Amino acid sequence: MSALSFATTHSPAPQRWLRGYGLFAALSLLWLLSTFSAFWFDSLLAWSAGLLYVAYDTWLIGYVAWQTRHLRAGDGPVRVADAPPLGILVPARNEVAVLAATLDPLLAQLAPGDSLLMVDDGSTDGTRALLAARYGVALPGHGLARSTTHGQLQVLFKPNSGKADSLNAGWQRLAQGVIVTIDADTRLDRGALDGFRAAFAAEPQLAAACGILHPTGTGGLQAKLFELFQQFEYLRAFLSRAAWMKSDALLLVSGAFAAYRREVLVQIGGFDPKCLVEDYELIHRLHRHAHEQGLDWRVRVLPGPRATTDAPADIPGFLRQRRRWFAGFLQTQFAYRHLHGDARYGSVGRLMLPVKAVDTLQPIFGITAFVLLIAFITGGARVAPLVLTVIGSKLVIDFGYHFWALRQYHRWLGTPVPGLLWLRAIVATLAEPFSFQLLRHAGAAWGWWQILTGRRDWAPQRRSLTMTTRETP
Repeated sequence: MSALSFATTHSPAPQRWLRGYGLFAALSLLWLLSTFSAFWFDSLLAWSAGLLYVAYDTWLIGYVAWQTRHLRAGDGPVRVADAPPLGILVPARNEVAVLAATLDPLLAQLAPGDSLLMVDDGSTDGTRALLAARYGVALPGHGLARSTTHGQLQVLFKPNSGKADSLNAGWQRLAQGVIVTIDADTRLDRGALDGFRAAFAAEPQLAAACGILHPTGTGGLQAKLFELFQQFEYLRAFLSRAAWMKSDALLLVSGAFAAYRREVLVQIGGFDPKCLVEDYELIHRLHRHAHEQGLDWRVRVLPGPRATTDAPADIPGFLRQRRRWFAGFLQTQFAYRHLHGDARYGSVGRLMLPVKAVDTLQPIFGITAFVLLIAFITGGARVAPLVLTVIGSKLVIDFGYHFWALRQYHRWLGTPVPGLLWLRAIVATLAEPFSFQLLRHAGAAWGWWQILTGRRDWAPQRRSLTMTTRETP
């Protein structure tokens, strides 16, 4: 029985409505009131949208700082002898430029009993030629082919049907107890797979986990600037995941570098091809299933497994990525809206999902606050100096937090902070609120536009395999 029908059966209709729509409705009303306050007040309350934005963001970083204050390098599991074999899954479409850089480190880290399965999702570039020449994998049509030079490598050639469908086609062909998913543009650090082996061997309740990703960009000055901002964005994001992990409410493991116990995938039905962010949706369904069935499943972010992933290097690419991410985020939040505030779903229902509901409108509050700020300054409004004072105070808070986060993150990873990184952190912290952060909000607003206009591309796609029984959110 799905969580949605579970809530419908046991909750009165008004309570279901409040959980499903009440918080979104309240947030929307709060945004309208805070926007129109610019016309009603000539005090600091005229910038209510900005005050709410600043207050929420400050609470959020305070919560993360408190939850991660004791993180240390020794918090991760130690390597054990009876580590489970891994089934490595690499979905790819038209990734010939980066494929060898991903597969070669993977092949070097395989242990006896491991398997590496690449799923070619109807590539039209030189992927087939590369696989044949470099790895001895050749097949004229669709189907499963084995490498003649690497015994643990297989490639499933299939027509294009999307990433989630490729993941489902792949993990069902892997017999290992732990399935590791890796994007075709993700390069593993040395010993990265051992971190997953140790974690799943040490904790039988571990259902899903992700490693640490470091973004990199290729290109000129614009690419380097995007890499700079995303480097610190990822750093703070993984520290935030550690905080929610401490609260037993982690809702995202990055599918670009994640591991799942195979039995968990069987029970919850694999990845959802209808969703733009299949990794994010899957963890929601995992938590829901675990709470409804009384299962002690854990979701973790692990500091040991580390990898580098390609990040958008220009504005159009970045906006397209964030549009898709945020549209998928909204899709998932509305699909699981009935879990908001429901104590039966533990910290996920009581705390994390309400916080995520606020996050659906946080970018809109941020854009509104910025537009009002510009209007106040250009219009010579008396409130402008007060608003700038609040922004200056927030910058001081953020400056302190970002430097604390930089130190704490590297302490968690057990590595020293490179000296040059402190200087880069100063540049990123001061410039981000007026550049990169606005681009993030613009991508989120684009995602909202997709939702509101129905111009979204997560329609059900043809599946290549008959799936196990699954629930519909």
